[in-house]
Amino acid sequence: MRVSDSEKLAAYNWYREEAAARKLPYGSQPTTAYNTDDEDDEDMILAWEENDPENPYNWSGRKKAGILLTTMMLIVNSTMGSALPSNALPFIADDWDVVSEQQKVLPISVYLIGYVMGPILWAPLSEQYGRKKLTIGTFIMFTLFTLACALSPTWAAFLIIRLFTGVFASAPIAIVPGIIADTCADPRSRGRNMGLFFMTTVSGPLFAPIISGYCAPTIGWRWAFWIGLMYAGATLIPLTLLPETNGAVLLQRRARSIRKHNPSAHVVAPHEMDKKTVAELATVVLSRPIRMIIFEPIVNTSCAYLALCYAIFYMTFEAYPIIFQGVYGLSPGECGLTYLVIGAGCLLSLPIFLTYDAILRNAQERDAPWTRREESRRLPLACIGGPMFVISLFWLGWTAREDIPFYVPMLAGIPFGIGFMCIFQALLNYLTDAYEIFAASANAAASCSRSLLATVLPLATIPMFTRLGISGACSLLGGISLLMCVIPFVFLWQGDKIRANSKFCHALRQRKEEMARRIEDQRRRRRESGKSSDSSTRIAPTPQSQEEPKQEV
Repeated sequence: MRVSDSEKLAAYNWYREEAAARKLPYGSQPTTAYNTDDEDDEDMILAWEENDPENPYNWSGRKKAGILLTTMMLIVNSTMGSALPSNALPFIADDWDVVSEQQKVLPISVYLIGYVMGPILWAPLSEQYGRKKLTIGTFIMFTLFTLACALSPTWAAFLIIRLFTGVFASAPIAIVPGIIADTCADPRSRGRNMGLFFMTTVSGPLFAPIISGYCAPTIGWRWAFWIGLMYAGATLIPLTLLPETNGAVLLQRRARSIRKHNPSAHVVAPHEMDKKTVAELATVVLSRPIRMIIFEPIVNTSCAYLALCYAIFYMTFEAYPIIFQGVYGLSPGECGLTYLVIGAGCLLSLPIFLTYDAILRNAQERDAPWTRREESRRLPLACIGGPMFVISLFWLGWTAREDIPFYVPMLAGIPFGIGFMCIFQALLNYLTDAYEIFAASANAAASCSRSLLATVLPLATIPMFTRLGISGACSLLGGISLLMCVIPFVFLWQGDKIRANSKFCHALRQRKEEMARRIEDQRRRRRESGKSSDSSTRIAPTPQSQEEPKQEV
């Protein structure tokens, strides 16, 4: 007897909810498999075997390391491109007779507009159609638009090209976290790889001013883009070897292969039951980040804090030349080297992260009560990083004077980098823990909001530093950051109550309860049926639930 559509839907829901219970990404987890009857006309829903070699979780460490290295190269391309014109802006403006200070920062700002637009598109597409083709296709387009930047004939054309470069450059930012989740079953290794991802996103913009700072005054600003193009070309070589990592898509391919070789086989993959119409994709999936940022206090306050830090980071590409070239007379290339101090601060955040990670792991092994709260697990890093970020801004502003050596304000980059990384790692991981299966939407909201503010706020950098002075402008930014740094402390204090009143967290709790009931029913049925589970063809269980499907949030 064939499996009914309602049973297929119930099995599919069980499959996803079991993944949510394990806090693993849907479609990539090994799942408990159950036998079906051996009737030829019975539909079967594929699920991963525990030791299946095609499951990305079971790939070798060498293969996973190669994937990680390739994705980090992609991230460097993407983020380096954002700041590549930074120290070349005066030379670019001179070439096309651009005199407006507000227009001079547009090459960076329009790129970040692409960062706002891209993730909303690339993230759901990668979940639906797979990571590999989308990653390769968008990176080829990014490479072509980088070439176009080097050949731009006019200022207007240059800005339009930079916009599209940013749109395609945002694809790795949206897709790489999914690739990490696809291949890392262990939460600890996944957290460490995400820490490396955060650090790589910062390293690209820090190298870019060095390249443009030395190229623009000597061999011409276009060479900054030629160098970026060379690096992109070098990245294309390992990128062609990148395998598909989305487990849901791999299961779908397996089901298609079985049906191709055996047309009479009634085999389906869970992913094939989740085909959404364009209307469903727009109303449920794509709108969810917007609804979360409007109605979820945890999301909108976290996004505001992350956006402020990210925007201040991009303001340094305008502020550092004012400070180190204007006050201390450094060359553009020497000024670019000062960004390496921020990079050193980011590196110094790594031992802090690893030390806290070890403390957390040991406490979880002891089942310490404080490790059961999402707030206690993640937010202490932000409570450390927030004050350090504030101190760095006041340090930079009040020591950038001619009577104080240049290396004194330059060293403010160390607490800046440490604070920046600790805030990002803590809050983004907190959003993931708090919203679990809705984490992708929460992180998409954070990505779009911070890119949006990083687009707008740098436009005010030169007017702000001109009117308020270096000390006044840095003090203003430091004061705003001081107000915002209380957010992690408030979450530690009242986070449980805030989540208790959250519509999304309430829906998440309901799904967990329903999932637990279904799993218990399946265990009971399996014990009663006495079926074995050693058949080579498996099916996920199909609970006979008569409840109406819950409305998606």
